[in-house]
Amino acid sequence: MKNKPTTLPPETIRGVLFDFDGTLTMPGALDFPAIKREIGCPLDLPILEYLETVPQDRKVVLLEILEAREDGAAAQSVPNLGAESCVEVLKARGILLGIITRNSLQSIHKALQKFTAFDARSFAAIVSRNDSLPKPHPDGVHQAAKRMGVPLQALLLVGDFRFDIIAGHHAGVKTVLLTNGRESVMLPGDPEPDYIVASLEEILGIIDGLNSP
Repeated sequence: MKNKPTTLPPETIRGVLFDFDGTLTMPGALDFPAIKREIGCPLDLPILEYLETVPQDRKVVLLEILEAREDGAAAQSVPNLGAESCVEVLKARGILLGIITRNSLQSIHKALQKFTAFDARSFAAIVSRNDSLPKPHPDGVHQAAKRMGVPLQALLLVGDFRFDIIAGHHAGVKTVLLTNGRESVMLPGDPEPDYIVASLEEILGIIDGLNSP
């Protein structure tokens, strides 16, 4: 009798794509309202989108301010609760890992130095604003999936902000909203996340459920 094929079903999760600030790192390292005040960005407008509205010479100056604040936050950042243990379990299970962020690539590499269980080499893809359209545009999700070699239907995106869920929804991947024990950040009209968790370690149970025969 021939053995059954070992090909995984299409819904099996083979990769997890993490947001960075407030997801893999503890929330609060970046003070977005303070940055907006410093660069003159309206409080109801995202920073990167605001920078696209100013003249190029002004944009260069403001981008330098933003990158300096990101660099300082990276130096002060610490791993989120359960982040290192969660990633270690996923690595042990052979789940491919990725990062998608609106931050600069430089600040991500600096912040990753604060982790002990993993470093940049642990991730099959790190997609920043330097090489993709920023979330909520789905471009970065598509890029990450391609770099990771994981079909979109086999990818789980985890993030703590509505832009993560919107980007994942439009890319066609399953999404997890991490609340960190706080109220949901989703707004009326936003796509619903597929799952909501208070801590990162809860995604292990989600993956177990999705990958069960």
